[in-house]
Amino acid sequence: MSATPAGTTRAPGAGATRPATPRQDRPAVVSRRPASAASREKGRGSAAAAEGPVTRFWRWIEGDPRKDGRTGYYLILGSTLALTVIGLMMVLSSSSVEAISQNPDASSYDQFAKQATWSVVGVVMMLIISRFPLHLFKKLAWPALFTSVVLLLLVLTPLGVEIYGNRNWLAIGSFTAQPSEAAKLALAVWAAAVLSKKAKLIDQTPHALIPVLFPGGIVLLGLVLVGHDLGTALVIGLVLVATLFLGGVRLKLFAVAGAIGAAGAILMVLVSGNRMTRIYAWLGLNCDTQPAACYQSTQGLYALASGGWWGVGLGQSRQKWNYIPEASNDFIFTILGEELGLLGTIVVLLLFAILAVAMYRVAARHQDNFVRIATGGIMAWLIGQAFLNIGMVTGLLPVIGVPLPFISSGGSALMLALMAVGVVLCFARSRPDATSDPAAATPSASTRKSPR
Repeated sequence: MSATPAGTTRAPGAGATRPATPRQDRPAVVSRRPASAASREKGRGSAAAAEGPVTRFWRWIEGDPRKDGRTGYYLILGSTLALTVIGLMMVLSSSSVEAISQNPDASSYDQFAKQATWSVVGVVMMLIISRFPLHLFKKLAWPALFTSVVLLLLVLTPLGVEIYGNRNWLAIGSFTAQPSEAAKLALAVWAAAVLSKKAKLIDQTPHALIPVLFPGGIVLLGLVLVGHDLGTALVIGLVLVATLFLGGVRLKLFAVAGAIGAAGAILMVLVSGNRMTRIYAWLGLNCDTQPAACYQSTQGLYALASGGWWGVGLGQSRQKWNYIPEASNDFIFTILGEELGLLGTIVVLLLFAILAVAMYRVAARHQDNFVRIATGGIMAWLIGQAFLNIGMVTGLLPVIGVPLPFISSGGSALMLALMAVGVVLCFARSRPDATSDPAAATPSASTRKSPR
Protein backbone atom coordinates (compact mmCIF):
# COMPACT_ATOMS: atom_id res chain seq x y z
CA MET A 1 0.00 0.00 0.00
CA SER A 2 1.43 3.33 -1.09
CA ALA A 3 1.34 6.36 1.14
CA THR A 4 -0.27 9.55 0.00
CA PRO A 5 2.25 12.37 -0.40
CA ALA A 6 1.93 15.37 1.85
CA GLY A 7 -0.14 18.23 0.43
CA THR A 8 -2.29 15.95 -1.77
CA THR A 9 -5.71 14.36 -1.35
CA ARG A 10 -6.99 11.10 -2.73
CA ALA A 11 -9.84 11.37 -5.22
CA PRO A 12 -12.81 9.35 -4.07
CA GLY A 13 -13.06 5.97 -5.74
CA ALA A 14 -9.68 6.21 -7.49
CA GLY A 15 -6.03 5.71 -6.78
CA ALA A 16 -4.98 8.99 -8.32
CA THR A 17 -4.14 11.93 -6.19
CA ARG A 18 -4.67 15.65 -6.76
CA PRO A 19 -3.13 18.68 -5.07
CA ALA A 20 -5.04 19.94 -2.09
CA THR A 21 -6.89 23.20 -2.66
CA PRO A 22 -5.75 25.90 -0.26
CA ARG A 23 -8.55 26.99 2.07
CA GLN A 24 -8.24 30.62 1.10
CA ASP A 25 -8.87 29.80 -2.61
CA ARG A 26 -12.08 27.89 -2.05
CA PRO A 27 -15.29 29.72 -2.93
CA ALA A 28 -17.34 30.98 -0.02
CA VAL A 29 -20.37 28.86 0.83
CA VAL A 30 -23.62 30.79 0.30
CA SER A 31 -26.33 30.04 2.81
CA ARG A 32 -29.57 28.85 1.27
CA ARG A 33 -31.61 29.51 4.35
CA PRO A 34 -34.43 32.05 3.81
CA ALA A 35 -33.94 35.47 5.26
CA SER A 36 -35.64 36.10 8.55
CA ALA A 37 -38.75 38.26 8.80
CA ALA A 38 -36.78 40.99 10.51
CA SER A 39 -34.23 41.15 7.72
CA ARG A 40 -36.96 41.22 5.08
CA GLU A 41 -38.76 44.05 6.83
CA LYS A 42 -35.45 45.90 7.16
CA GLY A 43 -34.87 45.56 3.41
CA ARG A 44 -38.36 46.76 2.62
CA GLY A 45 -37.96 49.68 4.97
CA SER A 46 -34.70 50.75 3.35
CA ALA A 47 -36.24 50.42 -0.12
CA ALA A 48 -39.27 52.48 0.93
CA ALA A 49 -37.01 55.11 2.45
CA ALA A 50 -35.11 55.38 -0.84
CA GLU A 51 -38.38 56.12 -2.70
CA GLY A 52 -39.86 59.58 -2.75
CA PRO A 53 -43.27 60.41 -1.23
CA VAL A 54 -44.88 60.62 -4.68
CA THR A 55 -43.61 57.14 -5.59
CA ARG A 56 -44.79 55.66 -2.30
CA PHE A 57 -48.22 57.29 -2.73
CA TRP A 58 -48.53 55.93 -6.26
CA ARG A 59 -47.55 52.44 -5.09
CA TRP A 60 -50.31 52.66 -2.51
CA ILE A 61 -52.78 53.71 -5.20
CA GLU A 62 -51.79 50.74 -7.36
CA GLY A 63 -51.99 48.29 -4.46
CA ASP A 64 -50.50 44.80 -4.45
CA PRO A 65 -50.89 43.24 -7.93
CA ARG A 66 -50.47 39.75 -6.43
CA LYS A 67 -53.84 39.93 -4.74
CA ASP A 68 -56.90 38.48 -6.42
CA GLY A 69 -58.91 41.69 -6.53
CA ARG A 70 -61.39 40.90 -3.73
CA THR A 71 -60.28 43.99 -1.84
CA GLY A 72 -61.13 46.17 -4.82
CA TYR A 73 -64.48 44.42 -5.18
CA TYR A 74 -65.55 45.20 -1.63
CA LEU A 75 -64.18 48.75 -1.75
CA ILE A 76 -66.23 49.47 -4.88
CA LEU A 77 -69.35 47.83 -3.46
CA GLY A 78 -69.06 49.49 -0.05
CA SER A 79 -68.36 53.02 -1.31
CA THR A 80 -71.19 52.79 -3.86
CA LEU A 81 -73.74 51.63 -1.31
CA ALA A 82 -72.60 54.30 1.15
CA LEU A 83 -72.98 57.06 -1.46
CA THR A 84 -76.42 55.73 -2.43
CA VAL A 85 -77.62 55.75 1.19
CA ILE A 86 -76.31 59.29 1.71
CA GLY A 87 -78.08 60.30 -1.50
CA LEU A 88 -81.40 58.89 -0.30
CA MET A 89 -81.12 60.80 2.98
CA MET A 90 -80.33 64.06 1.20
CA VAL A 91 -83.11 63.61 -1.38
CA LEU A 92 -85.59 63.09 1.47
CA SER A 93 -84.33 66.19 3.24
CA SER A 94 -84.04 68.50 0.23
CA SER A 95 -87.17 67.50 -1.71
CA SER A 96 -89.77 67.49 1.06
CA VAL A 97 -90.22 71.26 1.14
CA GLU A 98 -90.31 71.67 -2.65
CA ALA A 99 -92.87 68.88 -3.00
CA ILE A 100 -95.28 70.57 -0.59
CA SER A 101 -94.78 74.05 -2.06
CA GLN A 102 -95.41 72.86 -5.62
CA ASN A 103 -98.44 70.75 -4.75
CA PRO A 104 -99.99 71.18 -1.27
CA ASP A 105 -102.01 67.99 -1.74
CA ALA A 106 -98.92 65.89 -2.49
CA SER A 107 -96.96 63.95 0.07
CA SER A 108 -93.55 65.23 1.11
CA TYR A 109 -92.23 61.68 0.63
CA ASP A 110 -93.23 61.32 -3.05
CA GLN A 111 -89.83 62.14 -4.56
CA PHE A 112 -88.01 60.14 -1.92
CA ALA A 113 -90.25 57.12 -2.55
CA LYS A 114 -89.49 57.25 -6.28
CA GLN A 115 -85.76 57.61 -5.65
CA ALA A 116 -85.80 54.72 -3.17
CA THR A 117 -87.62 52.50 -5.68
CA TRP A 118 -85.09 53.29 -8.39
CA SER A 119 -82.23 52.65 -5.96
CA VAL A 120 -83.58 49.19 -5.06
CA VAL A 121 -83.97 48.31 -8.73
CA GLY A 122 -80.49 49.67 -9.43
CA VAL A 123 -78.83 47.69 -6.63
CA VAL A 124 -80.53 44.48 -7.80
CA MET A 125 -79.39 45.15 -11.37
CA MET A 126 -75.88 45.90 -10.13
CA LEU A 127 -75.62 42.58 -8.31
CA ILE A 128 -77.05 40.67 -11.28
CA ILE A 129 -74.67 42.31 -13.75
CA SER A 130 -71.73 41.61 -11.45
CA ARG A 131 -72.40 37.89 -12.03
CA PHE A 132 -72.35 38.10 -15.82
CA PRO A 133 -69.58 36.25 -17.66
CA LEU A 134 -66.93 38.60 -18.98
CA HIS A 135 -67.40 37.71 -22.65
CA LEU A 136 -71.09 38.67 -22.51
CA PHE A 137 -70.27 42.38 -22.32
CA LYS A 138 -68.30 42.15 -25.56
CA LYS A 139 -71.30 40.53 -27.27
CA LEU A 140 -73.69 43.19 -25.95
CA ALA A 141 -71.48 46.15 -26.94
CA TRP A 142 -72.92 46.80 -30.41
CA PRO A 143 -76.59 46.19 -29.45
CA ALA A 144 -76.17 48.54 -26.48
CA LEU A 145 -74.78 51.29 -28.72
CA PHE A 146 -77.59 50.95 -31.28
CA THR A 147 -80.20 50.98 -28.50
CA SER A 148 -78.79 54.15 -26.98
CA VAL A 149 -78.77 55.88 -30.37
CA VAL A 150 -82.43 54.95 -30.94
CA LEU A 151 -83.39 56.25 -27.49
CA LEU A 152 -81.58 59.53 -28.12
CA LEU A 153 -83.44 59.88 -31.42
CA LEU A 154 -86.75 59.36 -29.61
CA VAL A 155 -85.93 62.38 -27.45
CA LEU A 156 -86.26 64.53 -30.58
CA THR A 157 -89.79 63.20 -31.20
CA PRO A 158 -92.96 64.29 -29.38
CA LEU A 159 -92.02 61.78 -26.68
CA GLY A 160 -89.15 64.06 -25.67
CA VAL A 161 -89.50 66.54 -22.80
CA GLU A 162 -87.69 69.87 -22.49
CA ILE A 163 -86.76 71.13 -19.02
CA TYR A 164 -84.96 74.45 -18.50
CA GLY A 165 -84.02 74.57 -22.18
CA ASN A 166 -82.54 71.05 -22.27
CA ARG A 167 -84.37 68.38 -24.26
CA ASN A 168 -82.89 65.32 -22.59
CA TRP A 169 -85.84 63.31 -21.21
CA LEU A 170 -88.30 60.75 -22.51
CA ALA A 171 -91.80 60.76 -21.05
CA ILE A 172 -94.26 57.90 -21.46
CA GLY A 173 -97.20 58.65 -19.22
CA SER A 174 -95.88 59.33 -15.73
CA PHE A 175 -92.63 57.50 -16.49
CA THR A 176 -89.63 59.69 -17.36
CA ALA A 177 -86.04 58.69 -18.08
CA GLN A 178 -82.80 60.11 -19.48
CA PRO A 179 -81.49 58.11 -22.47
CA SER A 180 -78.19 59.98 -22.27
CA GLU A 181 -77.35 58.07 -19.07
CA ALA A 182 -77.64 54.79 -20.97
CA ALA A 183 -75.48 56.28 -23.73
CA LYS A 184 -72.61 56.86 -21.27
CA LEU A 185 -72.52 53.22 -20.22
CA ALA A 186 -73.00 51.94 -23.76
CA LEU A 187 -70.16 54.13 -25.06
CA ALA A 188 -67.71 52.91 -22.39
CA VAL A 189 -68.40 49.22 -23.09
CA TRP A 190 -68.64 49.55 -26.87
CA ALA A 191 -65.48 51.63 -27.26
CA ALA A 192 -63.59 49.15 -25.08
CA ALA A 193 -64.77 46.22 -27.24
CA VAL A 194 -63.73 47.95 -30.47
CA LEU A 195 -60.37 49.27 -29.27
CA SER A 196 -59.36 45.98 -27.64
CA LYS A 197 -59.87 44.19 -30.97
CA LYS A 198 -57.87 46.83 -32.85
CA ALA A 199 -54.97 46.93 -30.40
CA LYS A 200 -52.37 45.95 -33.01
CA LEU A 201 -53.61 48.59 -35.48
CA ILE A 202 -54.20 51.45 -33.07
CA ASP A 203 -50.99 53.24 -34.14
CA GLN A 204 -52.57 53.88 -37.53
CA THR A 205 -54.69 57.02 -37.54
CA PRO A 206 -57.70 55.62 -39.47
CA HIS A 207 -58.00 52.65 -37.13
CA ALA A 208 -57.59 54.91 -34.10
CA LEU A 209 -60.44 57.21 -35.12
CA ILE A 210 -62.86 54.88 -36.92
CA PRO A 211 -65.41 53.88 -35.70
CA VAL A 212 -64.93 55.00 -32.07
CA LEU A 213 -64.62 58.71 -32.79
CA PHE A 214 -66.22 58.73 -36.23
CA PRO A 215 -69.09 57.97 -36.30
CA GLY A 216 -69.75 56.45 -32.84
CA GLY A 217 -68.71 59.23 -30.47
CA ILE A 218 -69.66 62.05 -32.82
CA VAL A 219 -73.18 60.65 -33.29
CA LEU A 220 -73.79 60.40 -29.55
CA LEU A 221 -72.34 63.85 -28.90
CA GLY A 222 -74.34 65.35 -31.75
CA LEU A 223 -77.65 63.88 -30.58
CA VAL A 224 -77.06 65.18 -27.04
CA LEU A 225 -76.04 68.63 -28.28
CA VAL A 226 -79.15 68.85 -30.46
CA GLY A 227 -81.07 68.71 -27.19
CA HIS A 228 -78.92 71.64 -25.91
CA ASP A 229 -77.49 69.59 -23.02
CA LEU A 230 -73.89 70.79 -22.89
CA GLY A 231 -73.21 69.29 -19.46
CA THR A 232 -74.07 65.74 -20.55
CA ALA A 233 -72.06 66.27 -23.73
CA LEU A 234 -69.01 67.13 -21.62
CA VAL A 235 -69.37 63.90 -19.64
CA ILE A 236 -69.72 61.83 -22.81
CA GLY A 237 -66.63 63.60 -24.12
CA LEU A 238 -64.75 62.56 -20.96
CA VAL A 239 -65.73 58.92 -21.53
CA LEU A 240 -64.64 59.14 -25.16
CA VAL A 241 -61.28 60.69 -24.32
CA ALA A 242 -60.58 58.18 -21.54
CA THR A 243 -61.32 55.15 -23.70
CA LEU A 244 -59.23 56.42 -26.61
CA PHE A 245 -56.31 57.25 -24.31
CA LEU A 246 -56.37 53.86 -22.61
CA GLY A 247 -56.77 52.21 -25.99
CA GLY A 248 -53.34 53.49 -27.00
CA VAL A 249 -54.22 56.31 -29.42
CA ARG A 250 -51.26 58.59 -30.11
CA LEU A 251 -51.12 61.75 -28.01
CA LYS A 252 -50.76 64.11 -30.95
CA LEU A 253 -54.26 63.16 -32.06
CA PHE A 254 -55.56 64.30 -28.68
CA ALA A 255 -53.92 67.69 -29.20
CA VAL A 256 -55.72 68.14 -32.53
CA ALA A 257 -59.02 66.86 -31.16
CA GLY A 258 -58.66 69.05 -28.06
CA ALA A 259 -58.15 72.17 -30.17
CA ILE A 260 -61.19 71.34 -32.30
CA GLY A 261 -63.30 70.57 -29.22
CA ALA A 262 -62.28 73.79 -27.46
CA ALA A 263 -63.13 75.82 -30.54
CA GLY A 264 -66.50 74.08 -30.79
CA ALA A 265 -67.27 74.71 -27.11
CA ILE A 266 -66.40 78.40 -27.42
CA LEU A 267 -68.61 78.67 -30.50
CA MET A 268 -71.53 77.04 -28.70
CA VAL A 269 -71.16 79.49 -25.82
CA LEU A 270 -71.00 82.49 -28.14
CA VAL A 271 -74.14 81.56 -30.07
CA SER A 272 -76.20 80.90 -26.93
CA GLY A 273 -77.35 83.81 -24.81
CA ASN A 274 -78.17 81.51 -21.89
CA ARG A 275 -74.65 80.04 -21.83
CA MET A 276 -73.07 83.47 -22.13
CA THR A 277 -75.13 84.64 -19.15
CA ARG A 278 -73.88 81.68 -17.10
CA ILE A 279 -70.27 82.43 -18.02
CA TYR A 280 -70.68 86.08 -17.04
CA ALA A 281 -72.31 85.01 -13.76
CA TRP A 282 -69.43 82.65 -13.04
CA LEU A 283 -66.96 85.49 -13.61
CA GLY A 284 -69.12 87.87 -11.55
CA LEU A 285 -69.56 90.34 -14.41
CA ASN A 286 -73.36 90.61 -14.47
CA CYS A 287 -74.41 90.07 -10.85
CA ASP A 288 -75.33 93.77 -10.48
CA THR A 289 -77.29 94.09 -13.73
CA GLN A 290 -78.70 90.54 -13.79
CA PRO A 291 -78.92 89.32 -10.19
CA ALA A 292 -81.11 86.38 -11.20
CA ALA A 293 -78.21 84.90 -13.18
CA CYS A 294 -76.06 84.73 -10.02
CA TYR A 295 -78.86 83.82 -7.64
CA GLN A 296 -78.54 80.02 -7.67
CA SER A 297 -74.75 79.89 -7.29
CA THR A 298 -74.78 82.63 -4.64
CA GLN A 299 -77.41 80.86 -2.53
CA GLY A 300 -75.46 77.64 -2.87
CA LEU A 301 -72.36 79.27 -1.46
CA TYR A 302 -74.46 80.71 1.39
CA ALA A 303 -75.64 77.19 2.20
CA LEU A 304 -72.10 75.81 2.27
CA ALA A 305 -70.87 78.69 4.40
CA SER A 306 -73.70 78.44 6.93
CA GLY A 307 -72.97 74.74 7.44
CA GLY A 308 -69.63 75.44 9.09
CA TRP A 309 -67.63 72.50 10.39
CA TRP A 310 -70.42 70.32 11.76
CA GLY A 311 -73.51 71.52 9.91
CA VAL A 312 -76.88 72.74 11.14
CA GLY A 313 -78.24 69.20 11.49
CA LEU A 314 -79.83 66.66 9.16
CA GLY A 315 -83.12 68.02 7.85
CA GLN A 316 -82.50 71.51 9.30
CA SER A 317 -81.39 73.31 6.12
CA ARG A 318 -82.71 76.82 5.65
CA GLN A 319 -81.70 77.29 2.02
CA LYS A 320 -83.85 74.36 0.86
CA TRP A 321 -86.96 76.44 1.59
CA ASN A 322 -87.14 77.49 -2.07
CA TYR A 323 -84.02 79.65 -1.85
CA ILE A 324 -81.98 77.28 -4.03
CA PRO A 325 -83.55 76.10 -7.30
CA GLU A 326 -83.04 72.38 -7.97
CA ALA A 327 -82.00 71.82 -4.37
CA SER A 328 -82.60 68.07 -4.67
CA ASN A 329 -80.90 67.71 -8.03
CA ASP A 330 -77.91 69.67 -9.36
CA PHE A 331 -77.30 71.64 -6.14
CA ILE A 332 -77.91 68.88 -3.62
CA PHE A 333 -74.25 69.05 -2.55
CA THR A 334 -74.88 72.50 -1.09
CA ILE A 335 -77.72 71.16 1.07
CA LEU A 336 -75.45 68.33 2.16
CA GLY A 337 -72.77 70.82 3.14
CA GLU A 338 -75.26 72.98 5.04
CA GLU A 339 -76.80 70.12 7.02
CA LEU A 340 -73.74 67.89 7.54
CA GLY A 341 -71.07 70.60 7.46
CA LEU A 342 -67.55 70.39 6.15
CA LEU A 343 -67.18 66.97 7.76
CA GLY A 344 -70.04 65.59 5.68
CA THR A 345 -68.65 66.97 2.43
CA ILE A 346 -65.23 65.48 3.22
CA VAL A 347 -66.84 62.08 3.81
CA VAL A 348 -68.51 62.24 0.40
CA LEU A 349 -65.26 63.29 -1.26
CA LEU A 350 -63.41 60.41 0.45
CA LEU A 351 -66.04 57.92 -0.74
CA PHE A 352 -65.60 59.11 -4.33
CA ALA A 353 -61.82 58.91 -3.88
CA ILE A 354 -62.10 55.32 -2.57
CA LEU A 355 -64.30 54.43 -5.54
CA ALA A 356 -61.76 55.93 -7.94
CA VAL A 357 -58.78 54.14 -6.33
CA ALA A 358 -60.59 50.80 -6.28
CA MET A 359 -61.61 51.11 -9.95
CA TYR A 360 -58.06 52.03 -10.89
CA ARG A 361 -56.75 48.94 -9.11
CA VAL A 362 -59.19 46.72 -11.00
CA ALA A 363 -57.96 48.14 -14.30
CA ALA A 364 -54.27 48.04 -13.32
CA ARG A 365 -54.31 44.40 -12.19
CA HIS A 366 -56.12 43.04 -15.22
CA GLN A 367 -54.34 41.93 -18.38
CA ASP A 368 -57.42 42.14 -20.62
CA ASN A 369 -57.40 45.40 -22.60
CA PHE A 370 -61.20 45.33 -22.78
CA VAL A 371 -61.44 45.37 -18.99
CA ARG A 372 -58.90 48.17 -18.66
CA ILE A 373 -60.53 50.42 -21.24
CA ALA A 374 -64.11 49.83 -20.07
CA THR A 375 -63.20 50.38 -16.42
CA GLY A 376 -61.37 53.60 -17.33
CA GLY A 377 -64.37 54.86 -19.30
CA ILE A 378 -66.80 54.17 -16.45
CA MET A 379 -64.40 55.75 -13.97
CA ALA A 380 -64.10 58.87 -16.15
CA TRP A 381 -67.90 59.08 -16.27
CA LEU A 382 -68.66 58.74 -12.55
CA ILE A 383 -65.65 60.50 -11.04
CA GLY A 384 -65.45 63.13 -13.78
CA GLN A 385 -69.13 63.98 -13.43
CA ALA A 386 -68.76 64.22 -9.66
CA PHE A 387 -65.85 66.63 -10.15
CA LEU A 388 -67.90 68.77 -12.55
CA ASN A 389 -70.86 68.93 -10.16
CA ILE A 390 -68.83 69.76 -7.05
CA GLY A 391 -66.76 72.29 -8.99
CA MET A 392 -69.99 73.88 -10.24
CA VAL A 393 -71.64 74.29 -6.84
CA THR A 394 -68.46 75.57 -5.19
CA GLY A 395 -67.87 78.21 -7.85
CA LEU A 396 -64.80 76.62 -9.43
CA LEU A 397 -66.74 76.00 -12.65
CA PRO A 398 -69.74 77.71 -14.28
CA VAL A 399 -73.21 76.27 -13.74
CA ILE A 400 -73.66 73.61 -16.42
CA GLY A 401 -76.46 71.46 -15.01
CA VAL A 402 -74.68 68.19 -14.18
CA PRO A 403 -76.09 66.05 -11.33
CA LEU A 404 -73.97 64.42 -8.63
CA PRO A 405 -73.77 60.63 -9.23
CA PHE A 406 -75.53 58.42 -6.64
CA ILE A 407 -76.70 61.45 -4.62
CA SER A 408 -78.73 63.81 -6.82
CA SER A 409 -82.39 63.10 -7.42
CA GLY A 410 -83.03 61.26 -10.67
CA GLY A 411 -84.13 57.64 -10.86
CA SER A 412 -82.81 56.61 -14.26
CA ALA A 413 -79.47 58.32 -13.65
CA LEU A 414 -79.08 56.47 -10.34
CA MET A 415 -80.03 53.11 -11.84
CA LEU A 416 -77.63 53.44 -14.78
CA ALA A 417 -74.79 54.53 -12.46
CA LEU A 418 -75.39 51.46 -10.29
CA MET A 419 -75.46 49.24 -13.39
CA ALA A 420 -72.12 50.72 -14.47
CA VAL A 421 -70.69 49.84 -11.06
CA GLY A 422 -72.04 46.31 -11.58
CA VAL A 423 -69.96 46.05 -14.75
CA VAL A 424 -66.80 47.00 -12.85
CA LEU A 425 -67.71 44.56 -10.06
CA CYS A 426 -67.85 41.81 -12.67
CA PHE A 427 -64.36 42.80 -13.81
CA ALA A 428 -63.14 42.75 -10.20
CA ARG A 429 -64.50 39.22 -9.76
CA SER A 430 -62.76 37.90 -12.87
CA ARG A 431 -59.19 36.65 -12.76
CA PRO A 432 -56.65 39.51 -12.66
CA ASP A 433 -54.31 37.49 -14.89
CA ALA A 434 -56.95 36.90 -17.56
CA THR A 435 -55.97 37.73 -21.13
CA SER A 436 -57.93 38.88 -24.12
CA ASP A 437 -56.71 35.90 -26.10
CA PRO A 438 -58.63 32.75 -25.07
CA ALA A 439 -55.83 30.57 -26.41
CA ALA A 440 -53.35 32.20 -24.06
CA ALA A 441 -55.42 31.17 -21.06
CA THR A 442 -55.47 27.51 -22.18
CA PRO A 443 -52.58 25.48 -20.77
CA SER A 444 -50.28 23.99 -23.36
CA ALA A 445 -49.70 20.28 -23.74
CA SER A 446 -46.29 20.54 -22.13
CA THR A 447 -47.67 22.21 -19.02
CA ARG A 448 -50.64 19.91 -18.50
CA LYS A 449 -50.17 17.24 -15.88
CA SER A 450 -50.58 13.72 -17.11
CA PRO A 451 -53.13 11.67 -15.17
CA ARG A 452 -51.72 9.12 -12.86
